[in-house]
Amino acid sequence: MREITAAVVVTATEPRWLEQAEELAEQLGLPFMPDADPADTRQVALLQYTAQGLQLQQTAAKKRPGPVWVDFVSGAVAHRRKFGGGAGQMIAKAVGIKGSVRPSVVDVTAGLGRDAFVIATLGSEVTLLERSPIIHALLKDGLQRAEYDAEVADIVERMTLLPADSIGWLQQAAQQSQQVLYLDPMFPHSDKSAQVKKEMNLFQAVVGEDNDDAALLEAAWPVAEYRVVVKRPRKAPAIEGQSFSYQLLGKSTRYDIYTRKKLG
Repeated sequence: MREITAAVVVTATEPRWLEQAEELAEQLGLPFMPDADPADTRQVALLQYTAQGLQLQQTAAKKRPGPVWVDFVSGAVAHRRKFGGGAGQMIAKAVGIKGSVRPSVVDVTAGLGRDAFVIATLGSEVTLLERSPIIHALLKDGLQRAEYDAEVADIVERMTLLPADSIGWLQQAAQQSQQVLYLDPMFPHSDKSAQVKKEMNLFQAVVGEDNDDAALLEAAWPVAEYRVVVKRPRKAPAIEGQSFSYQLLGKSTRYDIYTRKKLG
């Protein structure tokens, strides 16, 4: 797994979660600080248990952005699940969901799991690979909380989270052993919303930047049975190396599709 590149301490907002926080700190090899102060700039962020779940909170002396956490039950994720367009969404077309076809997908850059959740919502089994121990902890917490919600429990049952460096995992996989591989390497997307900018800034501060997208695509291609899908900002250059077969273009995002054979 990727090493943690910035000062992060583990804490809890209420005494009842301190024992859980201390256990997580030991697992991740991070300092446990029960009385951590969000205004203390000696840390970059707090990984803290709250009433909403495990959250990553950036610290600052003055104005602080809100926390980042994984929520598969409410908010924007719930709205997209209910009103996002189902199998007509561009991401569904990109991974090959059509009619009765529901390919299994490996999301090799899981992040906060939103795309993986959309794919699982549409009926596909999804394996999520996440190499950052902190982001993996956030994902694990979000999935565990979602298991207790009647509306999404069956969806998250189709999601399997693994703590793995994707390139190493792919290099150990057999050729053409995974139906669809999905890549969304960290890249400054053109979405200028405060939420996206907050998450991008915090991720870069805590887990560093992704500089191995070409190596990731190279490792993914032999493992794909049907296709590799790469999500990119619409105007971003394609990943160097393998040439894509075709593209799906949205307003701010596109999908580069690398096909090996037809699905369904």
